[in-house]
Amino acid sequence: MHNGQVVKHSEELTEEKKKQLVGKYDSESRFRNLNIPWMVRMVTLLAVGLALFHLVTSFTGPLVTLKHRALHTGVILALVFLLYPSRKRAPQRRATVVDLLLALLSVATIVYIFADYSGIVSRAGLPNQNDLLFSILIVILVLEGGRRVVGNGLTLLASLFLLYAYFGPYLPRVIAHRGYAIDDIATYMYLTTEGIYGTAIGVSATYIFLFVLFGAFLNRTGMGQLFNDAAMAISGHTSGGPAKVAVISSGFLGSINGSAIANVVTTGSFTIPLMKRTGYSKNFSGAVEAAASVGGQVLPPVMGATAFIMAETLGKPYAEIALAAVLPGVLYYMGVITVVHLRAKKRGLRGLSRKDLPNMKQVIKERGHLLIPLVILIYMLFGGFTPIYAAAWAIISTVVIAMFRKTTRLGPKKIVQALEEGTRSALGVAMACAMVGIIVGVASLTGFGLKMTTAILVLGQNTLILTLFFTMLASIILGMGLPSIPTYIITSSMAAPALVKFGVDPFVSHMFVFYFGILANLTPPVALAAFAGAGISGGDPNRTGFNSLKLAAAGILVPYVFVYSPELLMQGTSALEIIWVTITAALGIIALGAGLEGYLLTDVHLPLRILAVIGAVTLVIPGLWTDMIGLSLVIIVLAIQMVKRKRSSNIE
Repeated sequence: MHNGQVVKHSEELTEEKKKQLVGKYDSESRFRNLNIPWMVRMVTLLAVGLALFHLVTSFTGPLVTLKHRALHTGVILALVFLLYPSRKRAPQRRATVVDLLLALLSVATIVYIFADYSGIVSRAGLPNQNDLLFSILIVILVLEGGRRVVGNGLTLLASLFLLYAYFGPYLPRVIAHRGYAIDDIATYMYLTTEGIYGTAIGVSATYIFLFVLFGAFLNRTGMGQLFNDAAMAISGHTSGGPAKVAVISSGFLGSINGSAIANVVTTGSFTIPLMKRTGYSKNFSGAVEAAASVGGQVLPPVMGATAFIMAETLGKPYAEIALAAVLPGVLYYMGVITVVHLRAKKRGLRGLSRKDLPNMKQVIKERGHLLIPLVILIYMLFGGFTPIYAAAWAIISTVVIAMFRKTTRLGPKKIVQALEEGTRSALGVAMACAMVGIIVGVASLTGFGLKMTTAILVLGQNTLILTLFFTMLASIILGMGLPSIPTYIITSSMAAPALVKFGVDPFVSHMFVFYFGILANLTPPVALAAFAGAGISGGDPNRTGFNSLKLAAAGILVPYVFVYSPELLMQGTSALEIIWVTITAALGIIALGAGLEGYLLTDVHLPLRILAVIGAVTLVIPGLWTDMIGLSLVIIVLAIQMVKRKRSSNIE
């Protein structure tokens, strides 16, 4: 295709190695490799059937809420028991008898709701024995299925919440409540739309599933290759080019697929070896990919499907959420690029030779048509169509437009593979959402969310900055080891209300906890995205995590900016105010990068680094005086740097 193919050297990971790495750090990807034909066919039938069901209902409209969510959850559970072994030593090539029984019971939970739906509705609050039996069964199935897919962390948390619901009267007064019987807890989880079949699984059964499916179709067409090649053509030749390629391509891909770990492995298998080859350290190379992949989830248009949940939760149009997220997302990536660029300049790292890079015209000619479905998606989303309808048309348009070139064409076999792959990719998020339903359901039943809000406000001592700090800590802890979507659902219901009580706008509060929830993927000791980056680079996982945090420093700063200056989210303000806040935030991010990296135009020594960081923080705090102080400090740092560089060039 082009000379740029030479950069795909032997260090790039094989597909098998990629699968192993994703499976190591992402429990959602540890599928069995079934080799019994009838089991393989059963999985394909269930997966493709569920995908087609969601595609059809996106046009015809969903079933009655409880039925729609029950069918989605039941089929997902059946697939989980068939595809995920119960333990490491369990058979990896076939499902056991116990797995088949659990899959059958999962389907039975659907049949029961469909068969006795009118009875369930009429008995609301007065369950019979069958209701209780199936209610207890679904709770057990969700906990076991969640343990297999998402891991022990969220399963333990959901189990603790169930125990909390039961043992409420015996707990310390601060968190005590009247307590609920097992029957009441179980039926609340199964027979209402407040527990397992609550908002979280409702979003999984609509928006999330279709957008994951859209990502699977794009993946089959070679969209990842388009992003990689385009990023190489744009920035591969600049100082530290491969690192900038990682940032740009991961940002593009991450804004659509929503899985930070899969993104790290997909793009990192190509960019991390390149970064190491051009002089970046192992730890820094892995960190660049991790920080860039996580950031994709705060970048429109899709934001890992979280934008759609936020829109539904807050009752705002999707277009308003996506538009508000643009500037913070751009500033996040500006922060990562700044540190990458300054590190390259500091170390004298060069870019790649232009002759080894793809030609942009050739890249667009080869795969540029794959951008059309994205344009259609964005047009429909901003044009007032529902996200479900827009996603369905985006999937259909991908199949049609991919036919324009032989290299991207999807035949019947590839379409079936994309349908199955999309369903498989949705299993982890769906199971996480089902367990989050238990957590949020118990919080709603017992009033735990209100108690947590009170605790954060007490710790914050009625001071906004302290309340923000403790809300940040709560969001990071709640988000450890979780996908971005369940992280947002938990943090928005547990941590965000504290900020709302303090008078912060609900939308700003939700954006604040969302940012810090996803940054949990970079914060040791459970920094899964950073660990995946270290797995490819061969670096130390914790050092890679701390390097990731340095790169994502803008992601820590930006949420504080938009709390104090909502203009950054374009919330009810003038264009002039938006421009001013953006400029001061951008200058603050550059100053922060210089202070953290110790380089701007030349080496920055410790006193000046401290001055740069103070200037960056001061620019965050709203007000004319603080802006003037921040700008003055940044100008002083810049002036000293210019003088120093001039002197060093005169000496040379």
